Amino acid sequence: MNTSFERTKTGKEEWLTPPYIVEALGEFDLDPCAPINRPFETAKNYFTIIDDGLSKEWHGRVWLNPPYGNKTEVWLRRLSRHKNGIALTFARTETKMFFRYIWNLAVAIFFFEGRIKFYHTTGEQGDSSGAPSCLIAYDEFNATKLLEATKIIRGKYIRLK
Repeated sequence: MNTSFERTKTGKEEWLTPPYIVEALGEFDLDPCAPINRPFETAKNYFTIIDDGLSKEWHGRVWLNPPYGNKTEVWLRRLSRHKNGIALTFARTETKMFFRYIWNLAVAIFFFEGRIKFYHTTGEQGDSSGAPSCLIAYDEFNATKLLEATKIIRGKYIRLK
């Protein structure tokens, strides 16, 4: 089975974050993009596609693994305005989205060494993603959490502000 993120024919948008990443970052209050079927939790509270997390009020520290594709930008814009959370997305550093909502608004970025393997809603680990990934912090507290995670997760932490 090909689980490359580069292929959109499958229409699959639910790519679950490996649990070790969320564990390394600490407890989150809200996951506004949680899958309906969750083999593991990412936050104390969550919204699924049924709830439409974009239309809801966000509270506390947010974990954001947004839908990939043309919807990603909308979710990153929302988190950049909320200013309390960490997002996981592809490290497509040259894109307009990256310049609008990451380079110019984030406090820190963590680039993974190598490609991470996302999980399926069954709880099974998939193949490596089709592109490199990064974590983005939009405030000081979460920038510190990213830096602390470098003790557990291999990669490069970069301070932006």
